[in-house]
Amino acid sequence: MEQEIIIRVANSGDVHYASTITDEMEASAKARGTGIAKRSPDYVAMKMTEGKAVIAHTADGTWVGFCYIEAWGHEKFVANSGLIVSPAFRKSGVAKSIKKRIFDLSREKYPEAKIFGLTTGLAVMKINSELGYEPVTYSELTDDEEFWKGCKACVNYDILMSKDRKNCLCTGMLYDPKDHYEPEETAADFKKHSKLYERFMKIKQSRLLKALRKKDPTGNRKPGKISLFNFLLGLLH
Repeated sequence: MEQEIIIRVANSGDVHYASTITDEMEASAKARGTGIAKRSPDYVAMKMTEGKAVIAHTADGTWVGFCYIEAWGHEKFVANSGLIVSPAFRKSGVAKSIKKRIFDLSREKYPEAKIFGLTTGLAVMKINSELGYEPVTYSELTDDEEFWKGCKACVNYDILMSKDRKNCLCTGMLYDPKDHYEPEETAADFKKHSKLYERFMKIKQSRLLKALRKKDPTGNRKPGKISLFNFLLGLLH
């Protein structure tokens, strides 16, 4: 018999899950070989207490998944960050349900804000597209310095900075409440071009990693070729 999974807005009564969540975030990032901004248990607990997070658990209290909201640029931008699911519950569809609930919560709390995210995962891109997100260049994301400082904990931070914060292994996705396609349209577009997205992400990651390794005798990184990246990104729109 499948366990019932409860997905709801987190509160102060959930802070005991904070260490479990941050430990799994770190372990998951290491396993993937890509980084996410490292968060402390206190930070995650704060998001719970503020009602700016969604938690999933079973009826008996077993932790299942989590995601939280961050506002940037004087609340003009909102990020749904730190999506994580316990290994025992992955590939169950719970990540999609958490993303939908945190998206709805973001719209409730910040109805005028643009909602954005950075991801290296095709599965997350698919979920985002089903909510109405579109892939965008980094120039369309927040320019809030505090947001980009959060990338320092990522193993790919050097790549980001070598590209003047214009490019990295992550793909940016954005939902603009004032100018967006319906979720049915963005989902259909992703499905139609899913193979192209997958190939694009692999080529992008390969090119950026190679570019990072190219250094001149003084130790300065040489600029990598990203014309193919720009070409493929154009095809995705």
